[in-house]
Amino acid sequence: MTTPLSIEQVVRIAPVVPVVILDKLSQAVPVARALLRGGVGIIEITLRTPVALDCIKAVRDEVPEMVLGVGTIMNPGQLEAAFDAGAHFGVSPGSTANLRAAVKERGLPFLFGAITPSEVMTLLDDGFQYLKFFPAEASGGQTTLASWQSPLADAKFCPTGGIDVIKAKQYLNLANVVCVGGSWVAPKHALENQDWIVVEHHAAQVMALAEDG
Repeated sequence: MTTPLSIEQVVRIAPVVPVVILDKLSQAVPVARALLRGGVGIIEITLRTPVALDCIKAVRDEVPEMVLGVGTIMNPGQLEAAFDAGAHFGVSPGSTANLRAAVKERGLPFLFGAITPSEVMTLLDDGFQYLKFFPAEASGGQTTLASWQSPLADAKFCPTGGIDVIKAKQYLNLANVVCVGGSWVAPKHALENQDWIVVEHHAAQVMALAEDG
């Protein structure tokens, strides 16, 4: 990608951001290509496995048209490693002052996690409007986000955690939800079995949500 994306552009690429945990380097490029065949041009690869950074580099090099996110960034060191590997945007399950400062210093597109009004207010005060609501279903889900629409009107959310295609559509009906994170798009069994048709089918379901909306 020649022009850096803003976080506002990132969250509007697809109604669902596939959240992917890769155990093998050989899974990275095929899953990215399967998502693209289904119409989804964005992926979040989490830093939860030893091969994650190598997977990110592989997608960067071999599937350059994919908008590449890196999830589970916990500290400035991981932030630097993720963007050096080719990330277009970053995601964290929460936020710390050190990580926020590092993100602001570099001006990187980023989704910080928040599940309380105080966390949301802190991030808004620090200049972050687009936030990850995680773990969504365990933290009150749609009911919580709906109740925040008026008092926290400036905040826009990407709820993630425990969401399937049915719940995704319901979340997307909320005015303060801009996209949803979902691991169901590229499930573990499909990755293990190299069943890329399943991933492609789920990606097509994702894009159908946009048409329904």
